[in-house]
Amino acid sequence: MARISKKRKEALSKFDATKSYSLVEAAEILKQISYTKFDSSIDIDVRLGVDPRKADQMVRGVVALPHGTGKTVRVLVLCSPDKEEEAKAAGADYVGLDEYISKIEKGWTDIDVIITMPTVMAKLGRLGKVLGPRGLMPNPKSGTVTLEVGKAVQEVKAGKIDFKVDKTGIIHAGIAKVSFDAKKIAENANEIIQTLVKLKPSSAKGTYVKGIALSSTMSPGIQIDKSTIIGL
Repeated sequence: MARISKKRKEALSKFDATKSYSLVEAAEILKQISYTKFDSSIDIDVRLGVDPRKADQMVRGVVALPHGTGKTVRVLVLCSPDKEEEAKAAGADYVGLDEYISKIEKGWTDIDVIITMPTVMAKLGRLGKVLGPRGLMPNPKSGTVTLEVGKAVQEVKAGKIDFKVDKTGIIHAGIAKVSFDAKKIAENANEIIQTLVKLKPSSAKGTYVKGIALSSTMSPGIQIDKSTIIGL
């Protein structure tokens, strides 16, 4: 049996792992049991009653978190020269086209989000092997392929995130930092849950949201009481 560290034992003593909590209660517990020396990220895991192998049950979407993620998001905009100033003015960290495509081909991926234009997407095809596995390939469904590059940059910087159900039927997303007020953590979590409810596939039968948990970097997961969430 794996040995439990002293800090993990202390964390587990501060809540009942057999109980479920409201989002605010869970957020307050996480603030007490996070012992990292850095500002830990808070993640949400939502287990859905879908079969991701079926195209009509693939749940993916975007959500603008009301309080942002607390992370500094590095944005690259690949665009035509006439859109460069718009992207820079909106706060993009890197702006250009061919020179950045060349850098990415050589393995550079020191970015969090890539935003591009429909007219440029053809050039990105050969980058699939580098960007695909890292989740960096722009996609119209996530709002990262658009003619309004400035607006897209502002939304991403303000806390817009995209999510996609994994092959086990779980949505996993970083939604806040431990330094956030518990109410703000709960509001961010609720925003993504409500978005998922709206995205329920018509072909999904039975219980759609099967379970929800919040955790921070290296902390135990805390189960959420679904009855405390409107709409579930």
